[in-house]
Amino acid sequence: MPSENVTRKLENLPPSPGVYLFKGEGGVVLYVGKARSLRNRVRGYFQPGTTDVRAFVARLDAELVDLETFVTESEKEAALLEHQLIRKYKPRYNVKLRDDKEYLSLRLDPKAEWPRLEVVRRPKKDRAQYFGPYPSATAARTTLRLVNRYFQLRTCTDTELKNRSRPCLQYQIKRCPGPCVYEVDREAYAEQVRNVGLFLSGRHDELRRELEAKMQSAAKEMRYEDAAVYRDQLKALDAVREKQIVSSVRDVDQDVIGIHRDGDVAEVSVLVVRRGKLVSVHTETLIKISAPTDEIVSSFVLERYTSGVELPDEILLPMDVEAREGLAELLGEERGKRVSLVVPKKSTGARLLELAHQNAVHAFGEKGRKRESLEAKLEAIRDRLRLPKVPRTIECVDISHTGGEETFGAVVAMRDGELHRAGYRSFRVKTVSGGDDYGAMYEVLSRRFARSKTKEDWALPDLLVVDGGKGQLRVALEALAALELEGALPVVALAKEKPNAAGEELEERLYLPGQKNPIPLRTHAAFQLLAQLRDEAHRFSNKKRTDEGRRVRVSSALLGVHGIGQKTERRLLAALGSVDAIRAATEEELVSAGATRRQALAIRAAFGSAAASEEEAIENAFRA
Repeated sequence: MPSENVTRKLENLPPSPGVYLFKGEGGVVLYVGKARSLRNRVRGYFQPGTTDVRAFVARLDAELVDLETFVTESEKEAALLEHQLIRKYKPRYNVKLRDDKEYLSLRLDPKAEWPRLEVVRRPKKDRAQYFGPYPSATAARTTLRLVNRYFQLRTCTDTELKNRSRPCLQYQIKRCPGPCVYEVDREAYAEQVRNVGLFLSGRHDELRRELEAKMQSAAKEMRYEDAAVYRDQLKALDAVREKQIVSSVRDVDQDVIGIHRDGDVAEVSVLVVRRGKLVSVHTETLIKISAPTDEIVSSFVLERYTSGVELPDEILLPMDVEAREGLAELLGEERGKRVSLVVPKKSTGARLLELAHQNAVHAFGEKGRKRESLEAKLEAIRDRLRLPKVPRTIECVDISHTGGEETFGAVVAMRDGELHRAGYRSFRVKTVSGGDDYGAMYEVLSRRFARSKTKEDWALPDLLVVDGGKGQLRVALEALAALELEGALPVVALAKEKPNAAGEELEERLYLPGQKNPIPLRTHAAFQLLAQLRDEAHRFSNKKRTDEGRRVRVSSALLGVHGIGQKTERRLLAALGSVDAIRAATEEELVSAGATRRQALAIRAAFGSAAASEEEAIENAFRA
């Protein structure tokens, strides 16, 4: 049987199409699915006579902790939103869709010396333009070939570009102007780059007309094989266009604002529509508000779009707001081009506004029930642990190391029952080594508690949880006492017990100061909040340790490059900020950062791709 939390949500599911997420411990997304009717589809998982034989369905009773749903206007939108969420969360049980290899994108960096279009599997935050993901690898690579054929950008890697002495096969077949060897008009090349960006953004009507004309001409001249090639290319273009037409046929980017209000609490939803495709749904709760609703909408728009969020061509508002034209002008200056604030009354815009409102209403109900549930759990923790007040802020500390070396401590935070990432802290342990977990925890807690005396944003929490048993609890109390903070806050230890002699998994337990017998974690569902926080601390400390290990390895690789010493490394780090930035920098950027031309070439050769492109392999085979 599902938990009380899930059962309550099942009772309030709407009959609308949408997307649902099954979540396990710690908020981990187990499965993402789409539904014609959320009420019928999701409830069907829990019917005694269900005919669904998928393996994970039988495990839901044991693993399902929470359920989240999004309302969409149509089944097609539900399918596309499901695709986006699967890419984002990589759910455990979406076996066929969770592999990044199924989601190819195209990357174009207009700031490169000679930009090129390339297929990538994992987009990065490197200020390049990314297009996709494409519905199939065939569509992505077909689009790439179309661009290479009609826009003639280079296809070779940066390393190949710098080291060529004669043009490759792509130049011979007129698919590249040969900037590796010949003088090329930079303005003309930049124009081609801009055209590629427009094409991949969905503005490819001109190319489609050209392909249709070529296909018809070939057919009239009875060059049926050529006509078939053009026909297939048109099909690939249609495949690219299909994913861009969902809720609107207008070729504009839109954000659609919906709001639902109940007293001094409001829920605002934002539908992000790009080229007619519903990309994502964002909701935000506003509490303790007394202003008129139109003022809330205006303030929300201003705050959201002046904080670095991507500005679309149009923002659809549910109502008119004061000084709408002035606000639009301000946002246009922020974006660098015109932004329209529209209050649609009919047609597609009105339907999108209604969908945004439905999502706001739905999220308001779900979050309201969640807030009530979290409040009850926090009160239960207070009563069961005999705390002086409801633990609004809870922190947990965990230690991670690799074979006793590279020891890191992590402190993660929870506020009002939700993970509070702004309160996360990490510490590199300096005074102990050799796997001394007690010594490492004492150092981390001492540093964390000491800062609470001098820094406002390091205030002590209402409850501290340490990962471990009686030993870790004792260390935490000693660290508090050493700083004259004994009794300043409640401390408990959460231990994951080792299997007994029979190999049986023992129940997790909470250890309290001055109490001989621990509390079994399973005695109250509220304690699962503490287990979630402990698991997050474990994940965060491991991440910090592995990130540091990766940084050290890459730094060592940099020092291993011929001609690079510690002085050059420090100079480059000071200028570029990180080893990853050095690794991604172009030759000119490295020279500007302080490397010599010879050193820059050596770094690019060491960190550049050594794999030849497919076209290079063809050329080599030709030469052989």
